[in-house]
Amino acid sequence: MPTHQEIEVPGQGKIKIPTGLFINNEWVEPVKGETFDTVNPATGEKLISVAHASKEDVDLAVKAARKAFKTTWGGNVAGTERAAVLFKLADLIERDAEKIGALESLNSGKGVRIAREADVADTVACFRYYAGLADKVFGQTIDTFGSEKFVYTLHQPIGVCGQIIPWNYPLLMWAWKVAPAVAAGCTIVMKPSELTPLTALLLCDYAKEAGFPPGVLNTVPGLGATTGDAISRHLDIDKVAFTGSVITGRRISIAAAESNLKKVTLELGGKSPMLIFDSADVEEAADWTAMGIWFNSGQDCCASSRVYVQEAVYDKFLAALKKRAEACAIGQPSDEKTSFGPLISANQRDKVISYIESGKEQGARVVTGGQKWPQSNGGFWVEPTILADVKHGMKVVDEEIFGPVIVAASFKTEEEALELANNTTYGLAAAVFTNDARQMTRVSRALDAGTVWCNQYALLHAGVPFGGFKQSGIGRELGTYGIEAYTQVKAVQQNLSQKMEWPI
Repeated sequence: MPTHQEIEVPGQGKIKIPTGLFINNEWVEPVKGETFDTVNPATGEKLISVAHASKEDVDLAVKAARKAFKTTWGGNVAGTERAAVLFKLADLIERDAEKIGALESLNSGKGVRIAREADVADTVACFRYYAGLADKVFGQTIDTFGSEKFVYTLHQPIGVCGQIIPWNYPLLMWAWKVAPAVAAGCTIVMKPSELTPLTALLLCDYAKEAGFPPGVLNTVPGLGATTGDAISRHLDIDKVAFTGSVITGRRISIAAAESNLKKVTLELGGKSPMLIFDSADVEEAADWTAMGIWFNSGQDCCASSRVYVQEAVYDKFLAALKKRAEACAIGQPSDEKTSFGPLISANQRDKVISYIESGKEQGARVVTGGQKWPQSNGGFWVEPTILADVKHGMKVVDEEIFGPVIVAASFKTEEEALELANNTTYGLAAAVFTNDARQMTRVSRALDAGTVWCNQYALLHAGVPFGGFKQSGIGRELGTYGIEAYTQVKAVQQNLSQKMEWPI
């Protein structure tokens, strides 16, 4: 199979796209010659065929990564050198933001403006943030033993890291994984989602141009059951980092434990609650709620998918949210006005529709939406949907839908609101809307979530840690916590005067 193919990208003309495996800074064909197809979510039609990495291909990538870690990367280069290549990569991505954003839009179904101004811009910011941290990884000196000994700690890179990223933010999740790992001195074997591999492949050439030595970044597209499993079970991978579903996260944890007990960080699903108290600005709360659930067409792990509203403002809030649902900028991804595109696949669309039908059968009231967008024309759109008057025990309340569907119910007291919010196996994010400062502090502390927003929602920053409580994950990404996740601590104890008599 060819390692590059040409496709038509709206607004950019024909672009030559890498479709092979990127190992040791070279494009190579898969050992077994296997491929898989990617589909345009806006049309349902095939986009391009991409190499499918086998276990043997993963092994070649790991060998390249291990060699780089031992020779040209890891502890062999200064942090300032790692910073330089990360800064350069950020500059290159920013230079070609139009092209990269257009490809991200085509492959994922995002509106091209959103892909360019949010996903690409946040990717650049992430690389610059970790470039700035690359030479600021410090240990401690523990000088508390008098004249007996002196102790210090080293924060050293873990080693070869397998990284498995999802399809909802292909470019940004690539940055969240690659930037801190490279800054820490690790080397990478990356598996992008089989649904959205194109930007991860394209950016391998950018990494090479930025000065990444051979073997530092290796990319092996493929299916989770084959390529992903090979990464999770490989005996010479020191850590695996995964973003995706709870079910897959469990499989990765088992594979890691059954192989070499490699370290694991997991950023998994959510069913994030929003608590709206009667003192809140209802219109403002509706704006943030709408953004939280309908940005990226609801395909977001921290989507504001459960909303609980105090009785006095429940009807007013639903009316305000209904207006926002019906004002969503639904359209073709290539249209600059579009902010609400198709879901990623026919399977995902049908799964979301089945959840809506389940909610209706179990007694939920459809405020708006609830069906495929009438102008889908072969694409995978579902209308922005509000299901009201829901109760715990309904599938739409208990399970992650991962689509543009919000469920709503009312509450009487703060205690009841917290009980409803925390009655879930998830704990990724939450929000509280109130103009009572003491209530805001109490509720934020009591919510079981890795991120709590107060009078806003869904805004993330490269400098702020992100991750989950409960089954929403293990570990944190972003911020200084994100680079710590790619280091391990070594305690060095230097004897100054202690003697050992033998036998003891």
